[in-house]
Amino acid sequence: MYAPIHSRSEKQTLELGRLLGSLLEGGDAVGLRGDLGSGKTCFVRGLARGLEVPHEVPVTSPSFTLVNQYPGRLELRHADFYRVESYTRLADAGFDDLLDARGVLVVEWPERFDAALPDDRLEIRIEWVSERERRLSLLPRGLRARELAGRFTAQWP
Repeated sequence: MYAPIHSRSEKQTLELGRLLGSLLEGGDAVGLRGDLGSGKTCFVRGLARGLEVPHEVPVTSPSFTLVNQYPGRLELRHADFYRVESYTRLADAGFDDLLDARGVLVVEWPERFDAALPDDRLEIRIEWVSERERRLSLLPRGLRARELAGRFTAQWP
């Protein structure tokens, strides 16, 4: 198990995301769990910078569109399951086609449709500690996810 990582500011959450984004490879999948307002989308903004998504490209929550895609070193496919009513809706939207070697898939609220995600993925639980502080717990599922979690924690100060 990995010791939780504490972020004490929005800037630090962005930096944590940037670090993870810099480590991601094509075909990687990340699930972000946490209450509304816990910092999931903030983390994804940082992750986008680590994937070299241009700074002028706004990274926003895909709550009403299901998936936002951003060009970078690898394409970032950012999904949000919060408002998805059924697995059929995901399938109809072509969700199964989003995971390939040309991109990275990041899903907010993955617990809503766990079976839609690949077995090998890194899940991160973001929890409120205080108004400014968050606790990030890494939950790797699979060999690649464990490797990624190990590299991520080794590089974070």
